[in-house]
Amino acid sequence: MKPYAIKENHLYKKTFQRGKRWSGKFVSVYVLKDLAAKKLKRANPQKQYINRIGLSVPKREGGAVERNRVKRIIRAGLQGVERRCNLRRGYLIVIAARPGIERQKSPAIESELRYIFKKLEMLEPRTPKEGEVPSQKPDRGAEP
Repeated sequence: MKPYAIKENHLYKKTFQRGKRWSGKFVSVYVLKDLAAKKLKRANPQKQYINRIGLSVPKREGGAVERNRVKRIIRAGLQGVERRCNLRRGYLIVIAARPGIERQKSPAIESELRYIFKKLEMLEPRTPKEGEVPSQKPDRGAEP
């Protein structure tokens, strides 16, 4: 599903001030329950709750080209997290870049985002889709 962007400045401010925060080496993530989630659910064609995502990259990260590259890296990392894990829905999520992120690749950002979302209790257990075989890990204590 295409991520919906946070477009209003007051939502960024509210998420920064009132949201739960966890920082990693390259990104800080702020999460706040979205009060407009029910209205957005009704407007959504799939009738599901959605997360609204905001990216914050400060000017000290470089010029416009560098900042846009950082945003692409963060979006790719977030996309990987959404593919592999179930994120809770109905939240405002702001991801703020930290110094040093411009030298990273999206897999490193993805693993950091996954760790941060786990710490913020935003990950739900993965349910297999229809026709998908659930992965079974062998029991290490049992002998053959």
